[in-house]
Amino acid sequence: MSSKSGIMPPRRDGTVTVPFRKKSGQPDAFLGLFREGMSLVEATANYLDGPGRRESKCLPPQIALCYATESMRLTTRLTQLATWLLARRAVMNGEPMPPSGSANDPQQLPPMTRPAGSKGFESLPQQLRDLIEAGYRLHDKVCRFDGAERGVVIVAAHRHNAVASQVAQLQAAFGQ
Repeated sequence: MSSKSGIMPPRRDGTVTVPFRKKSGQPDAFLGLFREGMSLVEATANYLDGPGRRESKCLPPQIALCYATESMRLTTRLTQLATWLLARRAVMNGEPMPPSGSANDPQQLPPMTRPAGSKGFESLPQQLRDLIEAGYRLHDKVCRFDGAERGVVIVAAHRHNAVASQVAQLQAAFGQ
């Protein structure tokens, strides 16, 4: 049950849930992030369906496997980011969403680490590698924006250390 302000009553641990649309003081910043994210999704789809498809057919088998692996990782990452962006936009527009923390909560951004890349990563077409890096940068921006909204500081130093990154995410999730 929520109050008129939309803020939920305090939990046993003293924390309070504040709906996104009530606490977001940066609609222009979000809309810029939204446009950037959707533009990257579109650019990636255009590349993978066009030039990328043609380039992948010319690659040696081991590199073609790497191409398939990395393009699937990129597609999955961008789908998760697009889902988060679309959910946040819906909340900003006043649409109802599942309760925060529920299993089907589209506002919950999945953790992401930067794997070293598949064997042969350096042999991939430059445009694919650029899109992969742009996907990581977008994820970093979304995490910083989300962290700022939640009052959590995201430490960039954990970016390349998978264990430290997950520990930081757990600490942020449990408010430690």
